Amino acid sequence: MQMQPQSPNSPQSKKLLDQLRDALRAKHYSYRTEKTYCDWVVRFIHFHNKRHPGEMGLPEINAFLTHLATQRKVAASTQNQALSALLFLYREVLQLTLDHDKNAFTPIRAKRPDRLPNVITREEALKVIAKLSGVYQLMVKLLYGSGLRLMECVRLRVKDIDFDYRTITVRDGKGQKDRITPLSTSAIPDLQRHLRHVKLLHEDDLEAGFGSVYLSYALAEKYPNAAREWIWQYIFPAAKRSIDPRASNLEHRHHIDESNLQKAVYQAARKADIQKRVSCHTFRHSFATHLLENGCDIRTLQELLGHQDLNTTMIYTHVLQRGSLAVRSPLDVD
Repeated sequence: MQMQPQSPNSPQSKKLLDQLRDALRAKHYSYRTEKTYCDWVVRFIHFHNKRHPGEMGLPEINAFLTHLATQRKVAASTQNQALSALLFLYREVLQLTLDHDKNAFTPIRAKRPDRLPNVITREEALKVIAKLSGVYQLMVKLLYGSGLRLMECVRLRVKDIDFDYRTITVRDGKGQKDRITPLSTSAIPDLQRHLRHVKLLHEDDLEAGFGSVYLSYALAEKYPNAAREWIWQYIFPAAKRSIDPRASNLEHRHHIDESNLQKAVYQAARKADIQKRVSCHTFRHSFATHLLENGCDIRTLQELLGHQDLNTTMIYTHVLQRGSLAVRSPLDVD
């Protein structure tokens, strides 16, 4: 492996983590990804006794990944996330090529296990929803009724809801893709009441001299007044205003913390006495499975879920026992 490491003592206009943040923002990575990647780089550096990454290469990366797998017992997805963070650091920040051949080190990428999605019945879903109340009940109705991912629901803005066409437009979903998904008719009255309350909250913020919301990319510069407009506000705002971590002088009302919804769903599933593992994502899996049960074709379902690969959507046919492995037990054969 041939590398030309950058000396840690060479003059730098910015620290390594600041350079990493700049590179991530230039490529429009989310703030969550930014925090995660920075955390993995810090852990990698501390694992090797605070050596500069420019002095290390694939052997040190593999040693760190092996430690995560064998000592920390992390999941395959977590191990691959750490690898992605380190590869981004070397390629995009340090601008080093981790060359390798069959006799040299290659990055250790964990094989993710093939797992079936966790699904509950419609009756079980309604039982869990009934144990929720207020904003959390409304959010779970959208997760189940529209097949939203957790963060897609949390980041919804007023302009994304179309009551006339009964649709929700998901902006910058997984893979930075937009899509349209149905809005449940039964959820409309609750959602409209909720929005009236949120609008009053927004008006109070405006009177107090605030009322702006975070806008991605260059929208804030292109549309200077958009951040205070009603249509750009989050549907599920936080209880308190907070300082924007990417612009420390701006005080926004951000969206609600997703961990609160996760805790509420966990407690509701226990109260409903559901003998299955129920998470926020379970409602998205159940949305897909129940649509197939009702006769929805697989291509339409692929578009509603925002899957790039049809094989990802096909996994729900196995849950319904419609896949190639669907067989009857010999004990049940007449």
